[in-house]
Amino acid sequence: MTDRKNVYLFSKKTEEIEQKILEFRELGRKYGFKLVDHPKDANIIASFGGDGTFLQALQKTGFREDALYIGVNDGEFGFYTDFSIHDPDRIELAMQSDMVEVLRYPTLEVTTDDGQKFHCLNELSIRSNIIKTFVIDVYVDGLYFETFRGDGLLVSTPTGSTAYNKSLGGAIVDPKLPSMQLTEMASVNNNRYRTLGSPLVMGKERELTLKIVQDGNDHPIVGIDNEAMGIRHSHELHVKVSDRVVKTLRMKDNLFYHKVKRSFL
Repeated sequence: MTDRKNVYLFSKKTEEIEQKILEFRELGRKYGFKLVDHPKDANIIASFGGDGTFLQALQKTGFREDALYIGVNDGEFGFYTDFSIHDPDRIELAMQSDMVEVLRYPTLEVTTDDGQKFHCLNELSIRSNIIKTFVIDVYVDGLYFETFRGDGLLVSTPTGSTAYNKSLGGAIVDPKLPSMQLTEMASVNNNRYRTLGSPLVMGKERELTLKIVQDGNDHPIVGIDNEAMGIRHSHELHVKVSDRVVKTLRMKDNLFYHKVKRSFL
């Protein structure tokens, strides 16, 4: 991090975190780091909170490709937060040693039928906004694949595979595999509607198209990471693995499989 010294802080607003940030400011000054007031002036963006705060920091700062993102957790380590506000020694070690490395996480690019573009690090979810199933035609690279009826569909990144996707029975995917995974939410399978019935992992070169069939349930809830998006009257979503990556800092002794084991085993 020797060539990165301008830091923008994004945090949950709690008394404990605010107090800890004051301590870390002093630590940063010791090693020549400077706080900036706007993310555009930063080459390091540090989030203080959990994985949800880290995802919000990405959305609010526009998925900066020229910045390094660092997650500092207010509790246990998360999948995106390699540091803790309760362990300043580990943060100081990262500031002065070669025990850290930069990871490049793949993201998804989502395009609506009116041309709006979004990025997400965890997942795209599309769900019915009323207590009723809805229908989506699924296309892969423009080829009709299946017609889904159910509560919704989820498209996750490899890092997002351990979150909502896992709770739906999806596979955990190594982040070193640039890919996306389509997972069903309570699909209806009968003589009229037939789906694959299992998660589908697709490579980086694939493009997924989700077309909402107009049958009276025309305004689904579209979620990008942990935020519901204000998308209305959009009947078609195009999803692919983006060329844009998120650069994050982690300690070399905290691999992805350490995180999986710590969280689930």
